[in-house]
Amino acid sequence: MSHPVTLIVAGDPAQLTGGYVYDARVVSALREHGWPVEVIGLEGRFPEPDMTARQALENALAAQPAGAHVILDGLAMGGLPDVLEAHAQRLTLTALVHHPLADETGLGDAERQRFTISETRALSAVRDVIVTSPFTARRLADFQVTAERLQVVEPGVMRASPARGNAEVPRLLCVATVTPRKGHDVLVEALATLTDLPWTCDCIGGLERAPAHVSHVQSRIAAHGLEARIHLLGERPADALDEAYHDSDIFVLPSHYEGYGMVVSEALAHALPVVTTNGGALAHTLPDDAGLKVPPGDAAALAAALREMLDDSHERRRWRDGAERARASLRDWSQVGAAFAAALQRGAA
Repeated sequence: MSHPVTLIVAGDPAQLTGGYVYDARVVSALREHGWPVEVIGLEGRFPEPDMTARQALENALAAQPAGAHVILDGLAMGGLPDVLEAHAQRLTLTALVHHPLADETGLGDAERQRFTISETRALSAVRDVIVTSPFTARRLADFQVTAERLQVVEPGVMRASPARGNAEVPRLLCVATVTPRKGHDVLVEALATLTDLPWTCDCIGGLERAPAHVSHVQSRIAAHGLEARIHLLGERPADALDEAYHDSDIFVLPSHYEGYGMVVSEALAHALPVVTTNGGALAHTLPDDAGLKVPPGDAAALAAALREMLDDSHERRRWRDGAERARASLRDWSQVGAAFAAALQRGAA
């Protein structure tokens, strides 16, 4: 049996955003491969930590026996470098970074600089770093993380049958927490120019993380009179989410930036053609023959790409064929678990 490890995350480990789903799938896969894994969810506010968060991380690390191997999700550790430094010699620390905190959309210059300084210091306190894309690996050079300390373990997918779609009125699907970085407001403005075409758009993702932005998106939907066509559905459990993929015709992700973009791979696992941006790792996550990529924040370009797919069923079939080819090459989570275990062992070596 492999040696035990502990994964520490910010807040409830059962959250349904991409980073938390990645963490949960990896934990499950590691356990399948014989690794005992304990998961600790920290109370408090992250990534700008309050005293509750600081004490929670301190308590979690202090409770680990000397020499224990602890994996820290980047959201939980980036704002608390001094806590990591206090335990770095006693414990074996590995950082799991989905994307730098400083890359979140909507930050002011001072806030971004503060995150950069804090996360650079936090990453210097850990032994090694696992990231979820080659893009993020390159990005961490700006945080003084050398290539020797980095391992890349990209996400996997749950095996799924191809989507059946909705032939009469094409159904668009967007799976993303409604926050500024995900670009729902850009999507609304793009769709407002496509009312001459038949479509509906289901947006699945949490509505609690950025309530002011959710209100803004809702107001833009109402201003364009699109309440009957664009639906903000909140989070959905795994079975309902899988059903939504199956019932859709086109997947759309208007994010300004992604450290990988797991939901794009999930869409490809269902052989759905994709319209997304080239923000961050998305430029590489979506194969060129499986969909269209546009500049982030460009509603006109997003509208043009969606019109191309909605207006020409033969063209959409070509993109779907590309998605089906991509589907065949995707790794499942068991394979990702093996790769993650190998990354942990390489870091130890």
